[in-house]
Amino acid sequence: ESDTASEISFQFNKHKKTPSVGSHSSDMASVSSVSGSVLSVYSGDFGSVDAQGTVEFALDYDEKNREFQVHVSQCKDLAVVDEKKGRSDPYVKTYLLPDKARMGKRKTSVKKRTVNPIYNEVLRYKIEKMVLLIQKLNLSVWHNDPLGRNSFLGEIEVDLASWDWSNRKLNWYPLKPRSLSAVNGVDHRGVMNLSIKYVPPGSLGKMCPKNPPSGEVHIWVKDVKDLLQLRPSGVDSFVKCYVLPDTSKKSYQKTRIIKRDTNPVFNHTIVYDGFHTEDLKDACVELTVWDHEKLTNHFLGGIRLGLGTGLSYGISVDWMDSTQEEVAFWQEMMSAANEWIEGLLPLRSL
Repeated sequence: ESDTASEISFQFNKHKKTPSVGSHSSDMASVSSVSGSVLSVYSGDFGSVDAQGTVEFALDYDEKNREFQVHVSQCKDLAVVDEKKGRSDPYVKTYLLPDKARMGKRKTSVKKRTVNPIYNEVLRYKIEKMVLLIQKLNLSVWHNDPLGRNSFLGEIEVDLASWDWSNRKLNWYPLKPRSLSAVNGVDHRGVMNLSIKYVPPGSLGKMCPKNPPSGEVHIWVKDVKDLLQLRPSGVDSFVKCYVLPDTSKKSYQKTRIIKRDTNPVFNHTIVYDGFHTEDLKDACVELTVWDHEKLTNHFLGGIRLGLGTGLSYGISVDWMDSTQEEVAFWQEMMSAANEWIEGLLPLRSL
């Protein structure tokens, strides 16, 4: 049996034209604000040009301000995207890997009509040195398209653990094609082991004392394997749960924190009541895993259990985006009332 059980009522408001949305916690809001741009380092790549040319940059860490600085100087001999006009409109973009969502992206200005752009710009990250040393810097060059159909021009990855921090000089580096793992969309964040069950209203019989007057969704979060480790001291993780479209405090639940473990065992059960069977096609269970720190929590990955239709009560919503595995898991629960459905689902960016 699970060690923790919590039961809350869940009410859908189907009379409003838009789902009621309460206030997110600060860390949920912060990841939502960047999630659209961090699904992939290569999001928005519509080009097919070969990587060529070089980029000149320097790296430094400001101990006083605890700031990582990427001084992007210039590029030379970049690929031409618009061959008819003989032009490219390049800019430089950076991420800290493996967790793009934690620090977000930085980018330079766009230089028009040149394959030899000069930037002389500094991209800055507020980050502790110890945390920085377990990251990789991904620096990529892109052609900016007015319609958002940007083209990848080349990249370089720097392992910051082996970087010579006494070297603050500008140096030239060849731009390379995309790495195979990134092209294939590999973004391993861990795997969640869980079970879910739907109990329809009145389905347990009149003689059962626990027979629910309304439907219930039971969520049993067992454990998570292979979490990202963003800090040398390890991961202090916990799981948040919402049943969307309700983001109110009534919908919000969380597990206890498991300290210094990349394979945490939670064994935590949550029960949401107030469901009708027809609500299952419009609802979405969002489970997210977070690394707890004193000042802020860092998003590690999550899953969304629903039908993935993009719609909730006829309204277009971006969170109804379940993967095929997540959809199949939810559908199996819908078709097998009162039975625990077991699953092992990969965590992803949300």
